[in-house]
Amino acid sequence: MAMTLHMELGYELTVRAPADEVFQVLADVPASASLFPRLHQLEDLGNNRYRWVLERIGIASASLQPVYASTYHADPDKGTVHWTPIAGEGNALVSGTWTVSPKGTGTQLELDLEGDFTLPFPSLMKNVIGPISEAEFEKQIEQYIANLAQRFGGEA
Repeated sequence: MAMTLHMELGYELTVRAPADEVFQVLADVPASASLFPRLHQLEDLGNNRYRWVLERIGIASASLQPVYASTYHADPDKGTVHWTPIAGEGNALVSGTWTVSPKGTGTQLELDLEGDFTLPFPSLMKNVIGPISEAEFEKQIEQYIANLAQRFGGEA
């Protein structure tokens, strides 16, 4: 028996690099993924589709290795990079959008994420495992944001 954990996260930051440079990195999935913490493997499935295999998180019998795949669409005119989940790939469905906009001499970034993670635990453990898993996923995203800020010259 498994349980599903639904998460929605949103982040904003302003970096010093120009918007075109930032967009190019975010639209290049392998380049962007290289800044993601605890990424075990990124598999190119072709046609702008990628499978993410993250390192195991948790402790001993309460651990999970998140695996998901998404299709990516970059729109330079709108300054967006959007991804949608590929059903049947791994144990999670993840979608999101980066919005990149010039702001002064730097760039404003907005990240919206949504995910459903299937955890291999009985649903009665949701109140215990859910918050731990949520905190770990959120910590990884926050480290990714910090890595991006560092890559683009720090926050402005």
